Amino acid sequence: MFGHLGFSYVGLIFMLMLLIPNLLWMKKQPQGYSAEKENRFLALLERVGEALTTCCALIFSDFNLRQWSNWSWWFVAASALMVMYEIWWIRYFKSERRLTDFYSSFLGIPVAGATPLPVLAFFLLGVYGKVVWMLMASIILGIGHIGIHLQHRRENSA
Repeated sequence: MFGHLGFSYVGLIFMLMLLIPNLLWMKKQPQGYSAEKENRFLALLERVGEALTTCCALIFSDFNLRQWSNWSWWFVAASALMVMYEIWWIRYFKSERRLTDFYSSFLGIPVAGATPLPVLAFFLLGVYGKVVWMLMASIILGIGHIGIHLQHRRENSA
């Protein structure tokens, strides 16, 4: 329930899938993007959630692959969400990189790059590993990250 300490190669793969597109995004931000008006509380939650999620992903060996069971479907779902996240990024990088592209939906999921895809993927990874710390970290991350992106989308659609 609380996790077994040890390196998680699965957590590392998930983190790379999260970080690499975000590093590329830093050089290819949408035209007109600004973080100046972000809610400070949401930004704090996002940063704390990022740090906690990163630590949990890497230090709990419970996320590593194990013998197949019905519990493995949680891992399959988490992995599918991360693959969808990568596809969303590919679509963004191929676009004109406008704000509307950045806050676009994907397969009916609103603000797909910020919302359910990465946040739910890490939450489901926590379910798969039965690590309550990852569940809490992804909830904190979700409140901050999703909140900020919904705020940005509202501001830019007005």
